Amino acid sequence: MKTVRQLIFTLLLFAGAASAQAEESATCHGTFPNPITDICWSCILPISLGAATLGNLGGQEDIANPGSPICSCQVNPSIGLSIGFWEPVRHVEVVRRPFCLVSLGGIDLNPGIAAPEAARVTDASGAQDGFYQAHFYVNPTIYWLKAVADFPCLEAGSFDIVYLTEVDPIWDDDELILILNPDAVLFANPVAVAACAADCVAATAGFGRRELFWCAGCQGGLYPLGGRAADHVGGVRTAELMMERLTAKMHRELITWGMHGQRGLCGPYFLPVMDKTAYKAQLTYPIPATRKDAGKCCQPFGRTTIVWGAGKEYPVKGEDFAFMLFRKRNCCVGY
Repeated sequence: MKTVRQLIFTLLLFAGAASAQAEESATCHGTFPNPITDICWSCILPISLGAATLGNLGGQEDIANPGSPICSCQVNPSIGLSIGFWEPVRHVEVVRRPFCLVSLGGIDLNPGIAAPEAARVTDASGAQDGFYQAHFYVNPTIYWLKAVADFPCLEAGSFDIVYLTEVDPIWDDDELILILNPDAVLFANPVAVAACAADCVAATAGFGRRELFWCAGCQGGLYPLGGRAADHVGGVRTAELMMERLTAKMHRELITWGMHGQRGLCGPYFLPVMDKTAYKAQLTYPIPATRKDAGKCCQPFGRTTIVWGAGKEYPVKGEDFAFMLFRKRNCCVGY
């Protein structure tokens, strides 16, 4: 009888462990972005030749392009046409659970490394702060779809993971962040923070202001480049801030380079301080932001989330987020 009780106890113990493990893995949800239904393709517009716009639908926003339609490159001597467009080439996800890859269908990649989970805490002033992990992907969608053939301006490659903040010790340490981002100290004052209000207005009307590089528009301060956000008022707003910070961090670490403007015509160049006007972002998870507001479904960095972010967050499966990044590309197409 004692042996039977021990057997039953052991079976219940294993059943409980299996149930707990299933419940734990169930907290990681996601889906691979469908390039047909989940990506707003009008975001590649406008297409320009020099300073002239060749194609645009819905009044898509753009930044300045090289003035002349004729260009030349000295490294690989050629003369060609100056083409500009917005290339869907990067992907960022912001997650609560460490190593949860929502853009790969909700795969739990945890190798057993201890990493902090997402948290919301109340600070001394009574405001609620937030923390998230984030992942950076290479995703040259047009190239791997083979949607355009023999176009030298497209970045070649496939969907791949570039960066996991879970293995980055400075992402969740405000002191270690200063090793990479010491200039954050210069902007930790009321005057610099107040200047971000002007950046919010500019980003909501068009693109943010380049000279206010420490600001993330309506999301607050871009610095420090870590995973802790002050004044958490919604998942979409905080996730967009984390996406912008991680992109800026990739520039600071020279993992991502500049590809736009006159300097970008002949190839990439170092850009350790991110030019936030060179990016537009579109939410792809949990609810793809493909519905157009005023003809647009991509948002410049720093734009308010009040309109486009409404209804994009829901409990359990809808509290992680993924964004498609459209990067401004200027290229000299030689002949």
